[in-house]
Amino acid sequence: MHKSLLNRINTPKELRHLALEQLPRLAKELREFIINIVATKEGHLGASLGVVELTIALHYVFNTPEDLLVWDVGHQAYGHKILTGRKDIFHTNRQLGGLSGFPKQDESVYDAFGVGHASTSISAALGMAIASQLKGENKHHIAVIGDASIASGMAFEGLNHAGVTDANLLVILNDNAIGIDPSVGALKQYLTNVKKGTQKQDNIFEALNFDYSGPIDGHDINTIISELNRLKTIKGPKFLHVITTKGKGLKQAELDQVKYHAPGKFDASTGNLIPKSEKTQAPKYQDVFGHTIVELAKQNKNIVGITPAMPTGSSLKYMMEAIPDRAFDVGIAEQHAVTLSAGMAAQGLVPFCNIYSTFLQRAYDQIIHDVALQKLPVIFCLDRSGLVGEDGATHHGVFDLSYLRCIPNIIIFAPRNEIELRNIMYTAQLGLDLPIAIRYPRGSGVIIDWEKPFSKIELGKGVQLKDGNHLAVLTIGSIAKNVSEAIDSLGVGHYDMRFVKPLDEELLHSIFKKYQNIITVEDNSINGGFGSAILEFAARNNYQNKIKLLGIPDSFIEHASVSELQESINLDSERLNRYFRKILDQITS
Repeated sequence: MHKSLLNRINTPKELRHLALEQLPRLAKELREFIINIVATKEGHLGASLGVVELTIALHYVFNTPEDLLVWDVGHQAYGHKILTGRKDIFHTNRQLGGLSGFPKQDESVYDAFGVGHASTSISAALGMAIASQLKGENKHHIAVIGDASIASGMAFEGLNHAGVTDANLLVILNDNAIGIDPSVGALKQYLTNVKKGTQKQDNIFEALNFDYSGPIDGHDINTIISELNRLKTIKGPKFLHVITTKGKGLKQAELDQVKYHAPGKFDASTGNLIPKSEKTQAPKYQDVFGHTIVELAKQNKNIVGITPAMPTGSSLKYMMEAIPDRAFDVGIAEQHAVTLSAGMAAQGLVPFCNIYSTFLQRAYDQIIHDVALQKLPVIFCLDRSGLVGEDGATHHGVFDLSYLRCIPNIIIFAPRNEIELRNIMYTAQLGLDLPIAIRYPRGSGVIIDWEKPFSKIELGKGVQLKDGNHLAVLTIGSIAKNVSEAIDSLGVGHYDMRFVKPLDEELLHSIFKKYQNIITVEDNSINGGFGSAILEFAARNNYQNKIKLLGIPDSFIEHASVSELQESINLDSERLNRYFRKILDQITS
């Protein structure tokens, strides 16, 4: 019985003491370690299993952390974390107070750059390489990027610049033909042809002045190490094309790479997923979107669906299956997705552009310049708004109300529940004069029987959910559920404003005249968000009411379950109840 190699390794320095012939065994142990932890603690599985050999080889050949290693996105960095001093606490990954699910500078000196969104690695590593030149340092700089991420505009921008420098930069393409969903586009086809040996055109990376090598087998650790050692001796920008299998080492993860990207709990020995509860549950908001757009698109031939690389996560996959010629996955290209939608809208189509809230941040100029300025009625469906849980600070969609609200010519709506989402989608496709942003959360809603006949929503109108005395609580979106639970036994008024822009000023006037004390609650940043809009209304109209704002504080919120995060910032129903009681006591005493 061999003693564990992995148990002896706490840093790459110890890894480099191993003999070359020991590394395949270490790779096997590292895979098993990742599988065993993720099986019970959950997380991103397939990407990290696919780069085990590459991860070992990089730390074996390069003198990390002095040589700087940047992992694109970070889904693939679990092995990196385990080999760089975090093995003993890896079981805390993505949990409250534990390791981040992504590389993070303040977590480890080995995490050269914080990541979470795609396609940033080449630009960051090139910036580091230029900095090393200017400081007279002799370092290596490595960016590991997937084939889905390299198709993004930002990755091309980085390649384009790097090709006219003499920076000591190595770009490693981890080519497994899949991001979260299968990769798409002409570059994906090009890489497929390269692998098959049928590509007739000039090498695109050599044309960009990179020293290209590959493709090589990303699971042959001896070949990888040999090639990395060779590339260390070559000056200037270099490009290594590595072929890997996402989910390598776990049969089910190799066969169903989409499902095993982040599979939830599973049996580590068999790979089988742990069955979910059979209890009937409310649908996920993303599925309400996915099924509703198919229903609407069958009635309205002008409806099209667009998503940047998230057909499964957004549930646009249902439209891609039912009406494939009108549903488009454009790859990791949020800017393109928005302006593509604008072009479609300019020609009379009805585009539903479905982008996670945190990813729409990457297309801010396109929203302003290409959509809002021209009053093009693009329907933005912002999935994963609010707190999203274990993915943490890079993925929380808590800025959208703030960054959208300051843009002219845009309607902003947040549904309280699934029926509201369904009805605003119906209303929007009937025809609008302006673009609309519909923001809704990750996960399940609250209504099981949600497939009701469509009903048109009057634009800019809020609703009273509960009458009260002394104190009114104004909410936007699904956080209304927590507030409703919190005030169930209290004589507090509750109003779902529904629209952040335009505000229902008629309703607000009646609220401000009836209640001297008003509290706003949102799962968006307090700075510039829904509460700020209410304060601005009060200032414009010279109201002197006492107004308090509750929401996401002015700090980045880390990772944990949504319920734990809501508790930590006092947005759960129990803490809201205590707060409202305290305010009522102050008012009535």
